[in-house]
Amino acid sequence: MSVSGRSPGVLYVIVCAAPAAASVGEFIGLAQDAGWLVRVIATPMGERFIDAGQLAALTGDRVRTGFRMPDEPDELPSADAVVVAPATFNTVNKWAAGITDTFATGLLCELTGLGVPIVAVPLVKDALARHVAFGRSLEVLRGMGVRVLFDPQTPPQSRMPGWPRVLEELHTVTGDGSGGRD
Repeated sequence: MSVSGRSPGVLYVIVCAAPAAASVGEFIGLAQDAGWLVRVIATPMGERFIDAGQLAALTGDRVRTGFRMPDEPDELPSADAVVVAPATFNTVNKWAAGITDTFATGLLCELTGLGVPIVAVPLVKDALARHVAFGRSLEVLRGMGVRVLFDPQTPPQSRMPGWPRVLEELHTVTGDGSGGRD
């Protein structure tokens, strides 16, 4: 439960293809301890970096990677907040450009348009971090209200903050941790 005594709500954790994805279960545990109901969405490549069965057991729901068919029920509860971590070069650029060729990027584009609080935590190679498209994409996302945790001046091996820091930033963007809903 949050400090206010109410559940913060539903948190989507969107996982991309980077080494830190392997430890996302630690973040999920922290978020659940804070009262969040967590649902995991992985990019198609991100799915290769996680143990989907372990995360399903941890959250009580399957990891989603693909679009549902029109005749399939929408079983994903509405998000109160989103954490994209690790966010890759590919996902950041597609999201900022509005490219919805995967379920993860399509969902991010929709949720950004709805104004859902989002924390993005990029983890990219140093050469990709210097690419002009990446910098522009980060600025576009910031301009749309996304909280981006990325400092290009930090040494590459230290750029992704620890999971407790990501949770702290999530609670900062959602106010008191309520996710904006009562």
